[in-house]
Amino acid sequence: MGLNLRHLSCQPSLTGSLLVRAASRSLYRPVSAAVLSRPEVKPEVSAAVLPQVSLRSFQTSAVTRDIDTAAKFIGAGAATVGVAGSGAGIGTVFGSLIIGYARNPSLKQQLFSYAILGFALSEAMGLFCLMVAFLILFAM
Repeated sequence: MGLNLRHLSCQPSLTGSLLVRAASRSLYRPVSAAVLSRPEVKPEVSAAVLPQVSLRSFQTSAVTRDIDTAAKFIGAGAATVGVAGSGAGIGTVFGSLIIGYARNPSLKQQLFSYAILGFALSEAMGLFCLMVAFLILFAM
């Protein structure tokens, strides 16, 4: 719907009401509906140019792709939170190693082997979270 002001300038009584009606109609209509409902202009093509078998490709709108991209970034960011938990876990493991060694220095070797095991498990969980984040970003 195009509002041509040149034609409306001859009729001053209708100009204000038509402008208000057109403006209010564009305000209550969402932007996505306005973008998606625009008619597409198709060039005329003769029947001889068209192939005998018509192929249909999968098409998505720009709005859908933007929403999908935003969802990917949000999901990857949420999956990366586990890396911070891994860092906190590693800090807890080695903090406990220092406290345990301070209480009983004769158990140094056994406490250290437990600390390395805790470090490995905590680091593995952080790497799994990072892997899931990269899978969300690049594999989907």
